[in-house]
Amino acid sequence: MHPDRICPFVAGSHCCVRFLAIVALVVGLACPALAQTGVAALTGDDYAEILQLYFRYPVALDSGDAEGYADLFTEDGSFGNRVGRQALLEFVRGRPSSTVRHAPLTPLITATADGATGMVLNLFVDVAESPTVITRVSQYTDTLVKTSEGWRFQTRVNGSADLSDR
Repeated sequence: MHPDRICPFVAGSHCCVRFLAIVALVVGLACPALAQTGVAALTGDDYAEILQLYFRYPVALDSGDAEGYADLFTEDGSFGNRVGRQALLEFVRGRPSSTVRHAPLTPLITATADGATGMVLNLFVDVAESPTVITRVSQYTDTLVKTSEGWRFQTRVNGSADLSDR
């Protein structure tokens, strides 16, 4: 049998050498292109810490823990038009008592060059009603950064959860 007709995985065949050369070329061209995107992969620990951040958010907000809430953000972090730690503290301290609780669903987290972005749907649940009533649904869109204290929200915007255009 002619060497070029031997299976490309058989060592010593001319076809195998060509096959490996093509694979090496493709990998060599692809790897630098991937590295140039500047997006670092998130580790399993990053995802776990980000999920904890998402699930600490409603506990701090709904319990009125202003310090705990502000700690979820960077020092210059923002929620809507409230920018910086002092504005975040005032936001929580100024909220009236309510039986409506935040119930976030599982967030979608995407790595970026500067950290990550996140999107999560949130159900607002009135726990004083029996049975419990979902009063509305919203969507949070977030910019997340890893600080020396761990992952934090840099920006958080709450908007419509109307997904009808998707």
